[in-house]
Amino acid sequence: MLDQINSLLWEILREHITASEAEWLLEKGKTTPLELMTAFVAAPRFLAKRVVKPNVSQTLELNEILPGFSVEDWGVVRLSRVWLLSCLDTTDKDAYCRHIETLFDTAEMNEMVALYSALPILEYPEKWLFRASDAVRSNMGVVFDAVALRNPYPAKHFTQQAWNQLVLKAIFTDKPIHLIVGLEERVNENLAFTLSDFAHERWAAGRTVPAQVWRLVSKFLNEDLLSDMKQLFVSEFIPDQQAAALTCYHSDFEPAKQLLSLYPELKKTVQNGKLSWTHLEIY
Repeated sequence: MLDQINSLLWEILREHITASEAEWLLEKGKTTPLELMTAFVAAPRFLAKRVVKPNVSQTLELNEILPGFSVEDWGVVRLSRVWLLSCLDTTDKDAYCRHIETLFDTAEMNEMVALYSALPILEYPEKWLFRASDAVRSNMGVVFDAVALRNPYPAKHFTQQAWNQLVLKAIFTDKPIHLIVGLEERVNENLAFTLSDFAHERWAAGRTVPAQVWRLVSKFLNEDLLSDMKQLFVSEFIPDQQAAALTCYHSDFEPAKQLLSLYPELKKTVQNGKLSWTHLEIY
C-alpha cells in the first residue's frame, strides 16, 4: 500500500510544483533518513505556498487505496512533507520509529499537522496511538483537525474512550463532524447518552445544539432519548425539527416511529429523500 500511496501522492504533487521544486523533492526522497528529515523541516524554504487540488480520478484512487484519506485543500508543503515520510525506509522498525519520534519531538505546529496527517500511511500504526490520542487534547485547532477530520487513523485504531473524546471535542469546538471518518460506523451507546447530557446542558443555558449531533443517537433511542426528540420537534429552530425527524426515521424504536407520524410533513420529506443528514452538514 505504501508504494501505491507514495506514487499517487507524487502524481498529485507534481501537478502543483515547479520543475526545480520537483527536482529538490526527488533528491531528498532518495537520500539518507537524516537528510530526508532535514528536508521535512526545511520544506517551506524550498517550496511555494500553493493549495493542492487533486482531480476526480486521483481523489477516487486515493480513497480506494486508503478509504477516508483526503489531501483536498492541503498546502504543497504539507503534502510534500507527507510524501517525504512515505519515502522513509520501513524495514528496520526501531530505526524507522526513532526517526518519526524525533520529528514529533522537535516539531513546530505546521510540522505537527503534517505528521498527524500522515498517520494513516505511517508503518507500525500501534506505535503512534498514544501521540494520536494525546493530540485530541491539543489546544491548536489545526493540529486537532489534522487528526480528527478526513483522517481514517482514529476510526481504525482508537479505543472507544479515545474515539468518544475525539467526537465530543469536535462537537464542543463546532467542527464539521461529518468529516470525521467512520463517524456512523463507530457510534456507541456511551457516546449517545453523553451527547444527550451535553444537549441538556446547552438547553439549560439557552443555547442550541448542532443538528448533526443527533445522527449519532438513532440506534440507541429509548424513552429517555425520545424525550429529547419531543423537545426538538417543538423547537423554533427548523434544523432541530429536521434532526428529530431523521433520528426517529432511522431508529428501530417503535415509539420513535409513532412520534414521527405526528409530523407527517417532516416524515414525507425524509421518505422522499428531500431531507437527509447531508442537508444538515455545516462546513
